[in-house]
Amino acid sequence: MAKESFTAQASVQAAGEIPHIGVGMLGYAFMGKAHSNAFKKIPYMMYPPPAIPDLVAICGRNEQATAEAARRYGYATYYTDWREMIKDKRIQLFDNGTPPNAHADPCIAAANEGMHILCEKPLARNADEARRIRDEVTKTGVKHMVGFNYRFVPAVRQMRDLIRSGALGRIYHYRAIYLQEWVMPHYNLPKIWRLDKEIAGNGVLGCLGSHIIDLGRFLIGEIKSVAAITRTFVTERPLPDGSGMAKVDVDDAFASIVEFENGAIGTIEATRFGAGRKNHQVIEVNGEKGSVRFELERLNELQVFWVDEEPKETQGFHNVLVTEAHHPWISNWWPHGHIIGWEHTFVHEITHLLDCIVNDKDVAPDGATLEDGYRACVVCDAMLKSAETRRMIDIEY
Repeated sequence: MAKESFTAQASVQAAGEIPHIGVGMLGYAFMGKAHSNAFKKIPYMMYPPPAIPDLVAICGRNEQATAEAARRYGYATYYTDWREMIKDKRIQLFDNGTPPNAHADPCIAAANEGMHILCEKPLARNADEARRIRDEVTKTGVKHMVGFNYRFVPAVRQMRDLIRSGALGRIYHYRAIYLQEWVMPHYNLPKIWRLDKEIAGNGVLGCLGSHIIDLGRFLIGEIKSVAAITRTFVTERPLPDGSGMAKVDVDDAFASIVEFENGAIGTIEATRFGAGRKNHQVIEVNGEKGSVRFELERLNELQVFWVDEEPKETQGFHNVLVTEAHHPWISNWWPHGHIIGWEHTFVHEITHLLDCIVNDKDVAPDGATLEDGYRACVVCDAMLKSAETRRMIDIEY
């Protein structure tokens, strides 16, 4: 039986029905690991896949670490200079998992070589840089996507579909928080790149805030105006090499109010000083006919309330386990009740991009394009400007 199954799959591939797409990965750390894991799962879990990713090459500045990553993840080749990697004609998809200061030039150069682009968020250090990436890449005609992976959580997609169907009626509120604790003093963290404006562009605003800004646009619509306050709680940290102290020039936390073009209002808040919070993202949407609530650390669940539910005596929020075969993507995984995890969002996200590449589909509106990445940066910049000027800022793209 196993031999027959293998033969059938091999014949499908031999017939050319499933194309192969060569992948070049820039960066081998957190996102390099997450994306590589997804590429390896796609062929057998998202079956039949729109394309089979071939792990052609991985690139990083540290040769020893990059070579080890190539062995660990299964890349055929490694490079220590992205300029050399984008000359590799085996690569059709360029995946950029580096910090924001290394997004612009590699992505633009790869697109000019005809490679499709997957770039991690935030797209850039500021809106001007993001606009440059968007403009230069889009004029090449390649497919492009920004790594807002929470669009690809089944429960979040179910929330989006409920809102779009009109089931919640008019939307009144979008409420989002994203709380972590890992830069608090008890971790004794030096000034890593995420705390350096020259590399990251900003602090928690881009790191965590951009996710829930994007989800606000994804679920509710365009943001019209914002007001915000930011705070840096630890203003100096030791340098990683122990040679002295350095100023922290990015935000540790922010809180904002937002106005949407459709009349909804909201609050968006993020911090890396939330003691006890590891990856605490919570989103709630309130409408005239009901409310929905999602919590990332309970990724397979969605809280739902319906205004007109009967009988009133038992009315309340219901906990929906989003693991039925009719829920987004779940039919590719396990029987109902057998939950999936954070890493599966990347499987769904990259499968979507591969489908768009192979079948010439639009990445938007389900996936985040470079336009979405640019717009998230515009909102981040507006929040920083609001915090600096202490006034409401209109969003202008």
